[in-house]
Amino acid sequence: MNFELIAKDVLLTESDELKRSSENLKLSDLQKAIDIMHGTKGKLIVTGVGKSGLVATKIAATLSSTGTSSFFLHPTEAMHGDLGMINSQDTVLAISYSGESSELIQILPHLKRLSIPMIAMSKTKDSTLGKYSDAFISIDVQKEACPLNIAPTSSTTLTMAMGDVLAICLMKKRNFQKEDFASFHPGGSLGKKLFIKIDELLKTQNLPIVSRETKLKDAIIIMNKCRLGNVIIKNEKDEVIALLSDGDLRRALMSKNFSLDCQVETIATKNPKTITNRNLLASDAIKIIEDYKIQLLIVVDEYKKLVGVLHIHDLIEAGIK
Repeated sequence: MNFELIAKDVLLTESDELKRSSENLKLSDLQKAIDIMHGTKGKLIVTGVGKSGLVATKIAATLSSTGTSSFFLHPTEAMHGDLGMINSQDTVLAISYSGESSELIQILPHLKRLSIPMIAMSKTKDSTLGKYSDAFISIDVQKEACPLNIAPTSSTTLTMAMGDVLAICLMKKRNFQKEDFASFHPGGSLGKKLFIKIDELLKTQNLPIVSRETKLKDAIIIMNKCRLGNVIIKNEKDEVIALLSDGDLRRALMSKNFSLDCQVETIATKNPKTITNRNLLASDAIKIIEDYKIQLLIVVDEYKKLVGVLHIHDLIEAGIK
């Protein structure tokens, strides 16, 4: 049995159905559905049973994370009390490939009685679900990827894709930006990138600080003790004037005149990269670190007095990339 051919056939069958649907998409129907959803003052309730119910759950999750307040409601639960979760300001997106799922059909008269706007996803507008709908989106396929042409495969793929169409159209209509997306995903990588500021990650205690007169051998002891791979050098005014990195130390070791008794300032990097904005996004800070090819970013106040440091390892550990 050639599984490679089977796999390719499944993928091509489903992609063909997606292409056919894009070519036959009725823009007037889509526009009506988008207008209803965009004008909804309450929530968008997505409902369906079986495979359609599973897809409906995913669509509701996608809508919620992209700016459309939404949740999934099972039709059977709706008939046993959960119908009270829907009010006149809500809209229902009902999904049934046949348009005749008995559990779903039972709640339709009650939704109409409550004057709830309804968007239907089904293979035909002549179905019971289609006739009850205020806006209709076709999810008709000519061929399921199933060799028996029975198991929902191409149809569920198309249904999920149509849910994405609705979500993306609403994002565009609302001018939904990545900052909005991040606000719904504060624990995700994008949320961290857009919300975490360097002030939250700044090291301010037990920093490797020495005066400009300090001997190199003593500075190395401080470097090893603080484990930041650097030593910050201040002048008599308490201003940051130089930074000794392990790279500076390695380069100095190659010199014929190298001495552990020299003043640390003589081999350190003068006027190291510093910033004053403690509200800088951590994602911007890591870009500075990468651009300047440094490990330690020094934060100072307006008088060049040390406030704290940000090490590249702290950013990586915080999930900032």
